[in-house]
Amino acid sequence: MSTLRMAAVAAEFGRDLEEDFAVAERLIKEARAEGVRLLALPEACLGGYLLSLESEAGAAAESGTDVGTELDAGPPALALDGPEIRRLAALAGELTVVAGYCEAGADGRRYNSVVCVNGDGVLGNHRKVHQPLSEDASYASGHRFHAFDTPVGRIGMMICYDKAFPESARALALDGAEIGVVVSAWPGSRTNAAPDLVNDRWKRRFDLFDRARALENQIVWVSSNQSGTFGSLRFVGSAKVVDPGGEILADTGVGAGLAIAELDVAQALETARRSMGHLRDRRPETYTYAEAAGA
Repeated sequence: MSTLRMAAVAAEFGRDLEEDFAVAERLIKEARAEGVRLLALPEACLGGYLLSLESEAGAAAESGTDVGTELDAGPPALALDGPEIRRLAALAGELTVVAGYCEAGADGRRYNSVVCVNGDGVLGNHRKVHQPLSEDASYASGHRFHAFDTPVGRIGMMICYDKAFPESARALALDGAEIGVVVSAWPGSRTNAAPDLVNDRWKRRFDLFDRARALENQIVWVSSNQSGTFGSLRFVGSAKVVDPGGEILADTGVGAGLAIAELDVAQALETARRSMGHLRDRRPETYTYAEAAGA
């Protein structure tokens, strides 16, 4: 039996890259001390997320900036082969570390991206496909989901709103992903906001998506998230590890921390899929939209 110790992070990150790297280094050291081999840091942990998911004017107003003055320029755009990602890889060392950042694309556009690294360099990269509210004003969108091999198993990555679409995780599972890693900057509800995030309806959705995506694809699920506040956003934390049966193995709650769990991934997948194999028992020929069928 070969077990994997994995951890999902809930932590606060901002615009200052040096501060972000200090937080990341502390979390990597803490994970290493706990025997963790796979660590998921949140979306936009290198450079911070957006001040708001409203318009730029709304973001300026909500952050205390008068409209007409210089608006927040957003997170710094980092090259996938640049010094910052190499620095993250060096910090990771023998760990496999997943982290969100703003990617400077070779096409001149900015992408909300997540990278997987270890001491050898970049193992995988994903650009966020699904963009909520006004996020498309700040980022171009990605166009695919794919799994890739790492020292800790075959991984598929998603970013935040990607997990609201069952097709995202299913595409990764069909590509052989054993572990789904989703990094988020998932805030609490802006309307009818709950005073206590524990009771927030967007937190409930966050948790529901995590459990459903693990269960329907019968894969291990590692979900990180920002915590604290940034601009007008109040993040729900709730980093967690979920088994292929949809059961939460570890959870940070709404505060900051590490959700750590240990699992024999291969055995867990085999057990979950032994009787009812959700991937095996699919009938793709029946999954057609009415318009595609000419109805």
